[in-house]
Amino acid sequence: MTFKLQHLCLLLASFSLLPAVQAQDKPALKIVVGFPPGGSADTLARLMADGMREDFSSVTVDNRAGAGGRIALAFVKAAKPDGQTVIVLPSGPMVLFPHVYKKLDYDAVKDFTPVSQLARFQFGVVSGPASHVKTMAEMIAQSRTDPNNASYGTAGSGTLPHFMGVMLEQAAGISLNHVPFQGGSPANNALLGGHIGYKFDVVSETAELHRTQKVRIIAVTGAKRDPQVPEVPTLKEAGIPMEATAWFAMYGPAHMKPEVLQRLEKSAMKAMNHPAMRERMLKLGYEAIGSNGADLAAAQKADLKSWEKPIKATGISLD
Repeated sequence: MTFKLQHLCLLLASFSLLPAVQAQDKPALKIVVGFPPGGSADTLARLMADGMREDFSSVTVDNRAGAGGRIALAFVKAAKPDGQTVIVLPSGPMVLFPHVYKKLDYDAVKDFTPVSQLARFQFGVVSGPASHVKTMAEMIAQSRTDPNNASYGTAGSGTLPHFMGVMLEQAAGISLNHVPFQGGSPANNALLGGHIGYKFDVVSETAELHRTQKVRIIAVTGAKRDPQVPEVPTLKEAGIPMEATAWFAMYGPAHMKPEVLQRLEKSAMKAMNHPAMRERMLKLGYEAIGSNGADLAAAQKADLKSWEKPIKATGISLD
């Protein structure tokens, strides 16, 4: 009886240790963000951290702001490919910067492992009070008859909205005057004040101004209409052969083993495809994606190609 009792006690003790052992088997995860706390990339990273927490012993968000995300990318590039360090970032550093900067300290394809395309968002072509334009057809006509008023503002040269303007010029066969400002707020003030005619802006940032008729979104740049402004046509519906979106994604360092990548993919996809997360993305103005790494790699390759021509057309080249 004594032996059986001791055996039973040992067996029960071994079961009691199982959760602790399993917890120790789960690695820690650090999600790096190349922008300050409170921004869109940081918000998404923290939502992902909450969604992936049960798959790791701990999940932390590490903000390493500066240089448009390049400081954070350098940190992740140098990290061990053990699946414990990833980055959440917008698409610009991975599809625009390779065409803009002469000397990047990273290769956007070779130095990172795609994990998941998390969410996609589109931009609106926004008409201000000075333009009196209500449709893309009117905008195109104005650019040809009154080019001085066919001006659009952005947060600066070399930004995504700047290149969208160039892409629109190419697709519609028109000329627009680009007016760069020192940030998005001054550009928005100039639009509302009637100093420029148009602006390219994230739909979620402009939807309320559109609803209150302070500005008018005359087209959206994605493949389908945006649910925030369902009455607004896409550029293709307006007869302009152009489609352009931006996205957020998760990457790890290069050379991650397949099983390490699969663990991250599975966790990221599960988090992004949770109904509560998808609802939150919709409220933030994003389309939840939650892809695998192969699909992210394909999206990055396609965007690297599509942005090359409009970026080269600007002649912008930064050190």
